[in-house]
Amino acid sequence: MEPKSEKSKLEKDNKTSRREFLLKTTALAGGSVLLCSFPAQLFAEIIKADDPRLVTETISYAGASGPMIAYFARPKGKKKLPAVIVIHENRGLQPHIKDVTRRMALEGFIALAPDALSPQGGTPEKPEDAGPMFQKLDYEATKKDFSAAVAYLKTNPQTTGKVGCTGFCWGGAMTNNVAVITPDLDAAVPYYGGQPKAEDVPKIKAPMLLHYAGNDERINAGIPAFEAALKEAKIEYQLYMYEGAAHAFNNDSNPERYNKEAADLAWGRTIEFFKEKLK
Repeated sequence: MEPKSEKSKLEKDNKTSRREFLLKTTALAGGSVLLCSFPAQLFAEIIKADDPRLVTETISYAGASGPMIAYFARPKGKKKLPAVIVIHENRGLQPHIKDVTRRMALEGFIALAPDALSPQGGTPEKPEDAGPMFQKLDYEATKKDFSAAVAYLKTNPQTTGKVGCTGFCWGGAMTNNVAVITPDLDAAVPYYGGQPKAEDVPKIKAPMLLHYAGNDERINAGIPAFEAALKEAKIEYQLYMYEGAAHAFNNDSNPERYNKEAADLAWGRTIEFFKEKLK
């Protein structure tokens, strides 16, 4: 399947409104606040943590590395629902990812966002402190930690037993790896994630929906080999290239990279894909 490309409007700079808001807010504050110093939460919280439509909590499940901390969100009610794992970027389980998890829950899913840094006590308060912690992770064990989330959700009495996985940047690569090592995963949607080794691709059983940014040379260099391996293994997949968008275009807590049009388009496709594959 040939990659589908989103052109024209995505090539426009859609950061203007955010920048204008920041500049106006800075002016109101007497110009004393730097543009880059605004907290990520200013942008991230689309769905409030106390949204009355949802039940949210921090839970723990058994991973290969020990107990795994995870943020759990579901719509209120007793109806069993399909589940989606949401995997964070390389700054850990930040407020933005918790917000994305709530957004996923409001689409009609049980949503779970595990914290890869659980073996080290969890994601630190300061995002800049997370980098060194990621370097200490046992990556093979970490892959199994996220695969264990699939098993946890498969057997959770609140779910239908159908489980999908999505992730962003570091989490996109992890989503690919979860698909490789978890044959009973039902659907995978990596966003601009590093690709698995070509020889591992035939292990994938889940249908894949792949989102890539047009301005992401390093990640995109791995697409041809990945796509060739997917075709060779006859794995069901869709691939979309969002021209004019940069790596991390979905992260609305990062005004330098966020691309609203690309993010909205990819999100709509993601939800449609999960609703089809996890029904």
